[in-house]
Amino acid sequence: MQDIIYGRNSVTEALEAGREINKLLVLEGAKDKSIQKIIDIAKEQKFVIQFVDRKKLDQVAEGENHQGVIAYVAPFAYVEVEDILKRAEEKNEVPLLLICDEIVDPHNLGSLIRSANAAGAHGVIIPKRRSAAVNQTVAKTSSGAVEYVPVARVTNLTQTIRMLKEKGIWVVGTDMDAPVYHQANLTGPLAIVGGNEGSGIGRLVAETCDFMVSIPMLGEVTSLNASVAGAIVLYEAVRQRYVRAN
Repeated sequence: MQDIIYGRNSVTEALEAGREINKLLVLEGAKDKSIQKIIDIAKEQKFVIQFVDRKKLDQVAEGENHQGVIAYVAPFAYVEVEDILKRAEEKNEVPLLLICDEIVDPHNLGSLIRSANAAGAHGVIIPKRRSAAVNQTVAKTSSGAVEYVPVARVTNLTQTIRMLKEKGIWVVGTDMDAPVYHQANLTGPLAIVGGNEGSGIGRLVAETCDFMVSIPMLGEVTSLNASVAGAIVLYEAVRQRYVRAN
């Protein structure tokens, strides 16, 4: 069984991160520097490269924007939640996690993973059911960040949250009626919950959170895109930690 990833950034990051790649499909005649970089790395690592026409690439990518390169890769390797916590411990850093509650749009999941990487979060947690899995769309939307951000896939999100709380990690969700996010103390061990695109955070998950915060909505639209909302709270935690450290 194998997956595909496509797009120049995604494939380059996969190669540089040491991802197991079975074969590369490259647009024949492509002379772009970014494509040549991919070819050079693949040749150095002795991966199979097949030069094909655009029709073949379009067919394999099912109409998605492949940017002239597709890689057949081993299925994405999920980790355990304990591996994410161990990563923070090994870096001697205060844990910062992102929990995705029923994020079903792979573009939103990819954007959240990209934000998690940019913010230095130690990992992302997603449920096995009613959630987008890490696939080629997620990989491309994340601009290759999936190669560097550990993702744990759990059976029961509320049980996982309880386990994190037992380990001293505070869990924060978002709610329109809660205090504004920048008024909360987000400097300690923290897991930020991002909710579903339509219904937000589920009732049981919300009840399990330690506290809730809100993001001010001053215009006519009453909600934010899930990936945007998650990134705002995530970067407020980063800002507070930076201020505290300096």
